[in-house]
Amino acid sequence: MLGVGMAAAVLLGAVALVLADAAARRAHWWYREAAEAVLVGAVALVVVDAAARRAHGWYREAALGAARRARLPPGEMGWPLVGGMWAFLRAFKSGKPDAFIASFVRRFGRTGVYRSFMFSSPTVLVTTAEGCKQVLMDDDAFVTGWPKATVALVGPRSFVAMPYDEHRRIRKLTAAPINGFDALTGYLPFIDRTVTSSLRAWADHGGSVEFLTELRRMTFKIIVQIFLGGADQATTRALERSYTELNYGMRAMAINLPGFAYRGALRARRRLVAVLQGVLDERRAARAKGVSGGGVDMMDRLIEAQDERGRRLDDDEIIDVLVMYLNAGHESSGHITMWATVFLQENPDMFARAKAGSFFLSLLFNFILKAS
Repeated sequence: MLGVGMAAAVLLGAVALVLADAAARRAHWWYREAAEAVLVGAVALVVVDAAARRAHGWYREAALGAARRARLPPGEMGWPLVGGMWAFLRAFKSGKPDAFIASFVRRFGRTGVYRSFMFSSPTVLVTTAEGCKQVLMDDDAFVTGWPKATVALVGPRSFVAMPYDEHRRIRKLTAAPINGFDALTGYLPFIDRTVTSSLRAWADHGGSVEFLTELRRMTFKIIVQIFLGGADQATTRALERSYTELNYGMRAMAINLPGFAYRGALRARRRLVAVLQGVLDERRAARAKGVSGGGVDMMDRLIEAQDERGRRLDDDEIIDVLVMYLNAGHESSGHITMWATVFLQENPDMFARAKAGSFFLSLLFNFILKAS
């Protein structure tokens, strides 16, 4: 009986070894097949990536001719439709924007000029102070322009999109109503009250404050009051949300599909235009009836403005000017104030000089108010 049991155990052990060997061989075969598949897939991706980049570059540069292509700066067009936007957005969202240019320097050398494909357009990047100065100062060789996707958001009748002569006409026509001494002086008391009340509210908050968010809110409140007069808080908040969505789209890839920031920005622009058109229609109707709303804001001044030939701004021009300036009040002013505060905190000597200068300016401000 013992011999039979031992024989059975040996037999079972042998069967187990055979099964284990078969399983190991099968696992090894699957592992080898999977490794080969991964390797083939990786090689295919590399080939497809290189082919797509080369094809996109050829498509964008073929019409230039051999002589002009030879003078192009180093760089590449990247993938079709995307180009360098993924790397650009990743660098800026990571808090390390210099990483984007650093990647060009690492791959193509420190030439100071590179080619890429950004914002749906072939792009030349200039990264040195001397090169930027040449581009910005030479109006004959370099014409100001914006990507078509951005123009669709800020408006075709805004300063960034119109031809040079029309730009000069609109700029001259809007200079006095917007930046003139009389226009600005009338809003100084409101600006002073708004800034003072905002600072007190932040101080009384007790906890931490999202500085840039609150600065945007404060400057936007000021700019809305200046341009649209007595807009209530609900309207101001609605406009602020629309401008936030609009600016997300300006820094995104121009993909007009559901779920993408650019599509949301287009919707935000339509909402802004509808609100501003409604206010403009009310103002024109009131003026036609001889009804005065009390105060005069920037929209009233833009309606009244006319050039030396008696031409006035039409509705599209006024709306695009308002969209542009309101956006400046939401974004540019807030960022400038934030960075000025940061730099002053990092440089105590300049902070002391600024405080001394602000005391003088406060005296001058009070004198101007009394004189007016």
